[in-house]
Amino acid sequence: MPAASDLPPYQRNALAPSLIVAAYLFVSPLLVAGEWPLVTRFVVEIFAVIVGWYAFQGKQWWWLPIMAVIAVLWNPFWPLELGTEFFTAAAPIAAVTFLVAGVLIKTPRVVTPS
Repeated sequence: MPAASDLPPYQRNALAPSLIVAAYLFVSPLLVAGEWPLVTRFVVEIFAVIVGWYAFQGKQWWWLPIMAVIAVLWNPFWPLELGTEFFTAAAPIAAVTFLVAGVLIKTPRVVTPS
């Protein structure tokens, strides 16, 4: 295990959730039958809140409104009926947004003495 002084002063906590949801969003236009659109709404909305939380922790406030818009658009509780065409076009845009957020959002590393 590297010493605490060898670690960078920040960590990218939003990267893993962003990669997961981006991969799902790139595949989601193929999942338009059955209950998949509802599952997609839950997945995207939950991950938008998670990535938004990491942006809040990292004090990168400009990501909060972006993640809020994504969470509202894919909200499964009060769904906006924008049509399959909208979500098919918006999914890759949201995926790229998540990827950029995952790379840019950094939270300070908390080093505890051992």
